[in-house]
Amino acid sequence: MMGYLSETLGIDLAEFRRGLIAWGQEHYQFFPWRGTKDPYRILVAEIMLHRTQRSQVIPIYKRFIRRHPSIQAFLGARKGSLQRILQPLGLRWRADLMNEMRKVLNSQHNGRIPSEKAELMDLPGVSDYVASALRCFSWDLPEPLLDTNTVRVVGRLFGLEIKDYSRRSNRFRSILAELIDSERPREFTYAMLDLADQVCTIRKPPLCDVCPLSQWCTFAKRRS
Repeated sequence: MMGYLSETLGIDLAEFRRGLIAWGQEHYQFFPWRGTKDPYRILVAEIMLHRTQRSQVIPIYKRFIRRHPSIQAFLGARKGSLQRILQPLGLRWRADLMNEMRKVLNSQHNGRIPSEKAELMDLPGVSDYVASALRCFSWDLPEPLLDTNTVRVVGRLFGLEIKDYSRRSNRFRSILAELIDSERPREFTYAMLDLADQVCTIRKPPLCDVCPLSQWCTFAKRRS
């Protein structure tokens, strides 16, 4: 897949990345977990965001961070405290999972969140997506993130059929890995997520006429 997008499809990747990041800077959406590179705070946010809308997560996240502002505070937390704060989000397993995670971080990682992907995925409740998000947003590593949003953008760009399992597709992963800006992966990925939310939407027709990627997009060309 290496070089496929530029050599086979003729995409100027440098121009593609510049255009997306410039759009992202202009249309950046701020959320509390985006204002930090602390892996602990980003991990907390990603666990809360699983199957839950951002609007529900924001007040709970803020309350959680006020109560447990650092990894040290989290490691010393009691399960009851975690349950009380997380209860409004439902899904009781979240508090149980975070309690188990707290134990593993204490016992196996000297109270630190590891940066290696394999070690992250050994933590309770940390999926491939959560591990990738941590590596990208905390350590600015060019780690492709596959979720329903990024898969939708890639699928429309290149005319690929999108299925439920596309989030686990090596083909989609390879494309995202080639697209991502290795020098500014954090900015690139936030821009991709914001584009999916504001322009390349699913609940209403996508706004292809204002999309910074429309010149390369199969979906946009078919609509014109």
